[in-house]
Amino acid sequence: MQFSSVKVPTKPYDGQKPGTSGLRKSVSVFKQENYTENFIQCILAALGERKNGCCLVVGGDGRYFSKEAVDIIIRICAGNGVKKLIVGQNGIMSTPAVSCVIRKYQTEGAIILTASHNPGGPDGDFGIKFNTANGGPAPDSVTSEIYSLTQKISEYSHCPDLTVDITQRRTQEFKVENHPFTIEVVDSVADYLSLMKEIFDFDSIRSFLAGSSSNTPFKIRLDSMHGVTGPYVERIFCDELGTSKDSVVNTKPLEDFGGHHPDPNLTYAADLVKTMKGGEYGLGAAFDGDGDRNMILGHQAFFVTPSDSLAVIAANLDSIPYFQNKGVKGYARSMPTAGAVDRVAKQTGKEFFEVPTGWKYFGNLMDAGRISLCGEESFGTGSDHIREKDGVWAALAWLSILAKKGKSLEELLIDHWAKFGRNFFTRAGD
Repeated sequence: MQFSSVKVPTKPYDGQKPGTSGLRKSVSVFKQENYTENFIQCILAALGERKNGCCLVVGGDGRYFSKEAVDIIIRICAGNGVKKLIVGQNGIMSTPAVSCVIRKYQTEGAIILTASHNPGGPDGDFGIKFNTANGGPAPDSVTSEIYSLTQKISEYSHCPDLTVDITQRRTQEFKVENHPFTIEVVDSVADYLSLMKEIFDFDSIRSFLAGSSSNTPFKIRLDSMHGVTGPYVERIFCDELGTSKDSVVNTKPLEDFGGHHPDPNLTYAADLVKTMKGGEYGLGAAFDGDGDRNMILGHQAFFVTPSDSLAVIAANLDSIPYFQNKGVKGYARSMPTAGAVDRVAKQTGKEFFEVPTGWKYFGNLMDAGRISLCGEESFGTGSDHIREKDGVWAALAWLSILAKKGKSLEELLIDHWAKFGRNFFTRAGD
């Protein structure tokens, strides 16, 4: 069926300046007439001629207003000469998985619908960010161009009659002004799972969780906080690694995150902390709305600070096949993050970098081949397997280390502090 592209007059909105990770506002702001349309049009315009015939990824954390936003993105991309969209089923795809898909299929980038760890629902927040072809958040030069375009936009192009079903995984072909336009609705977990299997020794982790060395299963508790990681942890930990169904909780993505704040810390993941204090589980983890942040707990809710988590993983990367094969380059952390990983870098003779807040700055170092691992104080940890922080990856990294070292999480930390020293960190009040 043939569709036409239509130009719609519009006027600029103030304040559409992307932050360190996209544009985040209340839902009510995004629902204003042409507000979302303007921003999407400016993202595409910032691509210049590269948007013509390109492929983009679309996905998000499933929060309120996501479905409407996906419809808007599809119509505007169709009207602007984009050739193909890879869309997560029901519009859902974790931020780390989006980065994985960009890199695997070499797309021009992605439009991600998330406000990360901010509350959702009709009275909550919504967000849109653009990731570039390397898989990471758009650099300052791109976000500045997008913002400049939002200040002078006068029209946007879209296909008002184009309706696409994104609830079923399939490929749909259309014609827009005699140009092909393809929507491929994909399993949001599949490509990410495939990548994790390349990075980690699933057989080793599975054996460890089953208790092959101690005859006692190692029990874990993973809390998705009704964010996007639910389908990922069910597939990876239950289906692939054989953990029981009660090892994962709050796995159904909800538009309002169940009325809770999807921020994986001791305050908002209090239920997980309470459960871990009972002593039944050896490792606990919580993930935020879009799956890029993590909190790690040990037996009886032993808390691992984000800076310690980064440092311990850095000191034990030889437990992970990906780094055994590729080798370990340098490490980096954001400026506000405690300097635990600095000590590891110094003792192991690796390069170390301190960067401003924002994952895009780690991406530059990864692209230059200078670092293998990085993290920030706001519960973000990641490696050069993608260009985003990655909560599920962090949990798998910890399990790989525990399986290799044969120690409890607390014992690992105590041994780490004895070898490298200990750093303390706190947020100061105003």
